[in-house]
Amino acid sequence: MHKHKKRIAQRAQDISPFYVMDILAQAKRLEAQGHDIIHMEVGEPDFDTPQPIIDAGIAALKMGKTHYTAALGLPELRQAVAQWYQDQYNVTLSAERIVITPGASGALLLVMGALLEQGKKVLLADPGYPCNRNFARFVEGQSQSIAVDATSNYQLTAAHIEQYWDEDTVMALVASPSNPTGTVLSKQQLSELSAAITAKQGHFVVDEIYHGLIYDGLKATTALEVNPNAFVINSFSKFFGMTGWRLGWLVIPDGYQDVMDRLAQNLFLAAPTMSQYAALSAFNSDTLAILEQRRHYFEQRRNTLLPELQNIGLEIEVTPQGAFYIYANCRQFLNEQIPDSMALSKYWLQKAGVAVTPGNDFGHNKAEQYIRFAYTADTQRLLQAVERINTIRK
Repeated sequence: MHKHKKRIAQRAQDISPFYVMDILAQAKRLEAQGHDIIHMEVGEPDFDTPQPIIDAGIAALKMGKTHYTAALGLPELRQAVAQWYQDQYNVTLSAERIVITPGASGALLLVMGALLEQGKKVLLADPGYPCNRNFARFVEGQSQSIAVDATSNYQLTAAHIEQYWDEDTVMALVASPSNPTGTVLSKQQLSELSAAITAKQGHFVVDEIYHGLIYDGLKATTALEVNPNAFVINSFSKFFGMTGWRLGWLVIPDGYQDVMDRLAQNLFLAAPTMSQYAALSAFNSDTLAILEQRRHYFEQRRNTLLPELQNIGLEIEVTPQGAFYIYANCRQFLNEQIPDSMALSKYWLQKAGVAVTPGNDFGHNKAEQYIRFAYTADTQRLLQAVERINTIRK
């Protein structure tokens, strides 16, 4: 008998894991042993999906809505998303430009598959969402991570486009609000970025999956307000609280319907049918009232947690304006025994029962000095977490 030789494609070998999943697995083990763990590691709202959406999903199942939809999505849902842009941003879109996808991940895969190829490059901010560079690698493209810091609000700028764009670059991808920093691009910043990318005849791709979760009375600007040809990725996961339903969407410029249709048919056939029917209720006034209340809770949590973290010696260089994350410099907590944020994450988990995400999940730019806190637990638990961290430091 010949021993089976494991052969794995190089692209798969090059895909890095989520380090936070390691932290989560350890947290689950500790919980199974009876330890109380405060979860601030995973980017998932702690609220259940709003009841009107759940009810719509159940009704769809009972009515036998369990068959495939068209690859680009349920026509009524595409129309509802287009109407959302009209209502929220005063942007008029044809439903033909909306593609319904299995999560924002499905949208990212379509964008990368359609626009990127071997030898071509996408510009990304570092720190940033880790899947972006992994999707680029998966389609045999390249990603160029650009180190950003508090001076640019942890966002790419028009100056970065000028500096880093070369003949192999075809697209730039930004996120507003961003993960892990929660920073938001203003209308002017989006305009400047858009102009710089358009001047290079490149594609402007904007991840807007945390739209809706914006604070301090700010109004979010969609990239479509400044560039009708931007590719915009959004999701029902974060603001709408539908993580496990696996549903997102993509806004495309006219002329890209055919390629997206072909890719969607082949890559995933269609987004989950019952999730699409459920999402028709996401835009109802009763659902939106629930979601606005939750947005308010997230803002309160941020306002409570941020000064508490600062009080114990964590440096927060920019106040997050959106999402549900705080990206903190933890250098004052590092020493010979705990040399970096990964070691610190493990130490806090073991000794304090607090699970957080180390910076190396988001890139290489000073990642060893940063920790991401997700304020996806109630205020009492957040305060308890800070107290625990502070206690084991003494």
